Amino acid sequence: MIRIAAEEAWAPKEVLERYRRLLAEKSVAWDPGFHSLWGFFLGPKPRASALARRIQDLDDERLRDMDASGIAMQIVFLSAPGVQVFDAPTATSLARECNDQLADAVRRHPSRYAALAAVAPHDAASAGKELERAVRKLGMKGAVINSHTQGEYLDEPKYAPILEAAEALDVPIYLHPNTPPPGMIAPFLPRGLDGAIYGFAVETGLHLLRLVVAGVFDRHPKLRIVVGHLGEGLPFWLFRLDYMHRSMVISERYPGALPLQRQPSDYLKENVWVTTSGMQWAPAIRFAQQVLGIERVLYAMDYPYQFVPEEVKVTDELAISEEERALLYQGNAERLFRLK
Repeated sequence: MIRIAAEEAWAPKEVLERYRRLLAEKSVAWDPGFHSLWGFFLGPKPRASALARRIQDLDDERLRDMDASGIAMQIVFLSAPGVQVFDAPTATSLARECNDQLADAVRRHPSRYAALAAVAPHDAASAGKELERAVRKLGMKGAVINSHTQGEYLDEPKYAPILEAAEALDVPIYLHPNTPPPGMIAPFLPRGLDGAIYGFAVETGLHLLRLVVAGVFDRHPKLRIVVGHLGEGLPFWLFRLDYMHRSMVISERYPGALPLQRQPSDYLKENVWVTTSGMQWAPAIRFAQQVLGIERVLYAMDYPYQFVPEEVKVTDELAISEEERALLYQGNAERLFRLK
């Protein structure tokens, strides 16, 4: 048994420099979440400097950190907001460059890294083609979507080419958190709740639930979605989601909430996988395993945002069988991302 960490972030120097320019120019003033997130992590605080250094590295320091925490392999992808904060032409070009660079790192360290491809959702047709190139030519294992793209979500029909490509290639999409968009973020900011403490989960959980209620998994029954942080709170809501969705459909209260072929919880159990990233807490991990299935929960560390090597002890000491622990650490990731 080895440990595979399935939600590990990376951002190259060129992307961080572009973020700095956007912050300085205030050209993304429409997105206060971007300013909150990267205004801090590109700032002078020691924690921010350490993260900015670690997130760029795919060689010595990252490998040392992995060895120190017993991580044999990372599933690496471009961190939020990725290329999605840029205009469509810039984002499309930059995604290709990032994928080539990340693929080079995988070739340097083939036993230590596997990669997910960045795409530019705002040019969905090009994004589908880039995903195909990344999978077929670069050997990448799926795509990462850093949740909303300038306030828009993947359940909108215009994003169908991305979902179609993932389904045709039989690779998963990792729905990674972003800060809430401008239409959502205002109540979060005054108390510092826009980021990992709560805003990420609210925004990404909303995104996933939109996919379910919009019937995306009825139209794309083989689509596989991965979310971190033990499902962004949704596993706890399974009963209520089914009950309330049924009530909404019966009442015909919302034109956008139409009948589904299955209950919302069924899609979350059959089309969705979750990782333990940032949620090294035994009761929550066991709950997710119990309600979603032992084969649906994968280990992740959330490096470098939550690089706490001793947290591995939580999953080492979970009250599960060694066969189940092997699935959590290794087997589920190998099957989902086709690592063998």
